[in-house]
Amino acid sequence: MLDVARRRLDGLPGWARLTLAVAAGAVMGFGQAPFDLPWPAFAGLVAAFLLFDAARGTRGALAAGWGVGLGYFGLVLSWVVEPFQVDAVTTGWMAPFALFFLAAGLALFWALAFWGAAQVRRRRRLFALVVLWATAELARAYLFTGFPWAMVGSLWTPVDAIQWVAVIGPHGLTFVTLGAAALLAVALRGGAAKAWRPALAGGALLAVLVFGGMALVPPLQDLDGRPVVRLVQPNAPQRQKWDPAWVPTFFDRQVEFTAAPSHQDLARPALTVWPETALPMLLNRADRGLEIATDAAFPGRLVVGIQREEAGDYYNSLVLAEQGPEVLQVYDKHHLVPFGEYMPAAWFFSHFEIGGLAQRAAGGYAAGPGPRTIDLGEELGRALPLICYEAVFPQDLRSPQRPDFLLQLTNDAWFGTFSGPYQHLAQARVRAIEQGLPMVRAANTGVSAVIDGAGRVLDRLPLGEAGYLDTALPPPLRVTPYSRTGDLPALGLFLVLALAAFWRVRRVSD
Repeated sequence: MLDVARRRLDGLPGWARLTLAVAAGAVMGFGQAPFDLPWPAFAGLVAAFLLFDAARGTRGALAAGWGVGLGYFGLVLSWVVEPFQVDAVTTGWMAPFALFFLAAGLALFWALAFWGAAQVRRRRRLFALVVLWATAELARAYLFTGFPWAMVGSLWTPVDAIQWVAVIGPHGLTFVTLGAAALLAVALRGGAAKAWRPALAGGALLAVLVFGGMALVPPLQDLDGRPVVRLVQPNAPQRQKWDPAWVPTFFDRQVEFTAAPSHQDLARPALTVWPETALPMLLNRADRGLEIATDAAFPGRLVVGIQREEAGDYYNSLVLAEQGPEVLQVYDKHHLVPFGEYMPAAWFFSHFEIGGLAQRAAGGYAAGPGPRTIDLGEELGRALPLICYEAVFPQDLRSPQRPDFLLQLTNDAWFGTFSGPYQHLAQARVRAIEQGLPMVRAANTGVSAVIDGAGRVLDRLPLGEAGYLDTALPPPLRVTPYSRTGDLPALGLFLVLALAAFWRVRRVSD
């Protein structure tokens, strides 16, 4: 049956092969939220390897890789159209172009991996593709400011196999996942007499991922006596968030939630957290707003997202404040969203009156100095702030001083209500596992959550609901191997294996 399928595939025209590649990539996308179907996604990954193996020459391999990437990113990043609908009259026409060009551009990373793997001897091709594909994912996380959203290995996020990121990191998990898929593809393409060895090896790798992941899950921690944190979720739709007629409503809602009695029999919150840009004025003019908010939070402290101006530059910031109001510490977002918070090549786009969708000042935001912790006092310890998009980057969680917990403020109203907010939450869970640290996450429209260092969501506020959540702050769980090493071991391994794959390269003609 497999021989018949291969012969039929060999006889297909190029457009049909590209269609199959796009379909395989889309199936891979079902491993991401909100679908959370890792096994169908893994099957799509195996299909991608089979399509590469059946590709006609290097051009066919290039097309297969690009098609798989286009299908994958086109499905997973479909939420990209949502920000353009906030002001649909002005920017709605850009939405389909933005999705296509983003998906097509990211697919080039995979296309180059497929093309490069097609350059080596046939018996090494799938091995070369594993190495180059994993390397492409690593490059995607860093190049052009990076965009590691929905990495291949994150298809395991719904199951315990994701715990491996604490040991080998996200790129190591991607490499092992690709290796298992390649071995099963080898088994499927070979005859019955040759299939058992790669099938056994691929099955063994999957068993290590699944059962090893189960063994890596630490027990739940005892939260008795831990300080209480309150998360405030105003649920301000993006179309109304900056509308002067609605601004007082959302501000008053947050103050009301902040001053509300504690849930159940919990102590009064030691810290209250408002989401990204929760205060509707610049920090430079926020004395009265901060006074009202910190009075409501007393005797605890308040962390709030706000914008500020300094020497003509505008920042997307987080402040720690207490009653007075007294601003104790300020953190400025450093990893800004291209085409959102600033425009690359602004000089060009200014001719068309196109600016960043989320920027609140002409010219966009300025970047802060980089990751750093803020001191919340002896009871709470130190937190590493992450504003929205920064929680997507594993490398952004490496600060000079190890924190006691991760603190994310975000405004996921930009992402719609289908996939974007849930994918962002899933990535916050993975960051917590990588570092072995709890994550406190306040989101404007949801999902606000408290996550422990094993990635378990201990409590949450649902998407699209206004409210507040009181919960005990989990303690730090563990110092993980990945938190010590970062991505350097994966980079070194990929370079060594790439040299091995390309040793004595034989040119392959189209």
